[in-house]
Amino acid sequence: MITRRALLGGAGGLGAAAALGGAGYALVQHEVLPGRVRLDRALGRCGNVPEPPPRPVRIEFMTWRSARRRTAVTAAIVPPADGRSLRGLPVVVALHGTGHTATSLVASLNLHHYLPDAVANGGVPPFALVAVDGGKDSYWHPRADGDDPLGMITDELLPRLGARGARTDRIGAIGWSMGGYGALGLTRRLGAARTAAVVAASPALFSSYEDARSVNRRAFDGRTDFERNDVFASPAAFKGVPLRVDCGNSDPFAKAVRRFRDRVRPEGSMSGGCHDVAYWQRLLRPQLAFLGHQLAAR
Repeated sequence: MITRRALLGGAGGLGAAAALGGAGYALVQHEVLPGRVRLDRALGRCGNVPEPPPRPVRIEFMTWRSARRRTAVTAAIVPPADGRSLRGLPVVVALHGTGHTATSLVASLNLHHYLPDAVANGGVPPFALVAVDGGKDSYWHPRADGDDPLGMITDELLPRLGARGARTDRIGAIGWSMGGYGALGLTRRLGAARTAAVVAASPALFSSYEDARSVNRRAFDGRTDFERNDVFASPAAFKGVPLRVDCGNSDPFAKAVRRFRDRVRPEGSMSGGCHDVAYWQRLLRPQLAFLGHQLAAR
């Protein structure tokens, strides 16, 4: 009998599928052999990056020395229209993925194009989208070295936005990959009383500590840290929170995301796409609409 471990370790992933012919192709498609993401990309199943809407708004930047993160952080504020102040606007905090910053997140996903278009042409109630630096591999939870990116959001970012007139009593959150996991963690931190709506796009979820270590050894400080921040362990934390979770079928996190969706039953879907900008930009319009309408209803 050939074990799954033997298939995974000894056959060489996508090359093994090619060597095995039609049977190997089927194994890759059903995720018994690794390589489905590469196979789907080669077959053109990941799709192309769409053209962003025209006429972006001007991004405003706010930088301060964070006590919670023990470093300087920058927030990139995307208004719903040029010249619109924060006064009276609800806020959606945007959480970036591994290796990114607030600035690179906005630029890579063209958030400063999509938000004003959603408001001006999509009938979405206006809100401010605020990306913030959370650390390139912090995984958006308190770390053993004292770095606390979620504490930075709750204790520093939101009060600064509130002082400028933004509505921060109940907020929205959206995140991609590591940031998708972070958006779920922020929901647990704030609770339903302060969370108006959340979108987790392709969240980087792990079924076990061993799984997390195999993907990113820096994601957690140890097994206890993983268990303390395991979103699967507390499904009740999402009760009463309007939640949307989307993931591509060709995403390496798809299996874990399906498990989370089965447990929590959020809105959103599993659909064609990969763990990339092409998939994320294709879903921005419905995700921003979900956030805007939920914020307006609160």
